[in-house]
Amino acid sequence: MRIFIALDIPEEIRARLRDYIERVRPLAPDAPWVKAESLHVTLKFIGEASDARVQEVKDVLHQIKSPPFEVEFKDVGFFPSHNSGRVFWVGVHADEALPQLAAGIDQALQKIGIPGETREYHPHLTLARAGSRKGAYQTFKQLPKGINPEEHPYFGKMTAQEFFLYRSELSRGGARYTKLERFPFDL
Repeated sequence: MRIFIALDIPEEIRARLRDYIERVRPLAPDAPWVKAESLHVTLKFIGEASDARVQEVKDVLHQIKSPPFEVEFKDVGFFPSHNSGRVFWVGVHADEALPQLAAGIDQALQKIGIPGETREYHPHLTLARAGSRKGAYQTFKQLPKGINPEEHPYFGKMTAQEFFLYRSELSRGGARYTKLERFPFDL
C-alpha cells in the first residue's frame, strides 16, 4: 500500500480553504484541483510499503517526540514562480518545530532503510496542478493572471498536537486517504 505521514487540518480551516477553492476554480476550471477533504500537511511521503514495513514504520513513529506548536495557513502562490506556475499552493507557516518534526521523522525512518529526503522541507498545501492534459495545462496557465500576487488570504491557525500515518489509494476521482494510526505529541 502507498503510505505517507502528515498533519491533519481542522474542519473550520478546511471549510475556508474549500470556499477559496470554489471562488478561484472558475479561473482554471479544467485544471486538476485538490478536494478540500484531501488537504493535509505532508511530513514525509514513503510510497509503497508491505504490511510488515507499515508495522515497522508505526513502531518508529511511536518513538517521535515533539511539543505542540502553532501552524498558520495563509498566502497563496505558485511553484516555481508566479509567472511560470505548475503548482498553485497555500502557505503553511510555523516556527522551527514543524521542520524539526519533519526532519526527525525522516531521520528515524532512515534507520529502518527508508531513503531520506534530498530537498529542503517547504510545507504547503497544493490546491491545483497544471496537469499533463493539454486542456488542463492551458486553463491552468490562466490561473496566475487571475490571482493577485499582492493578495494575502488568511485561512486560520491551529495547534498541531498529533500527526498521522495515512494510506493513499489512487483512483480516477483522485486520491483517497485513510488514517492508519495516530501519533500524539507530548503534552
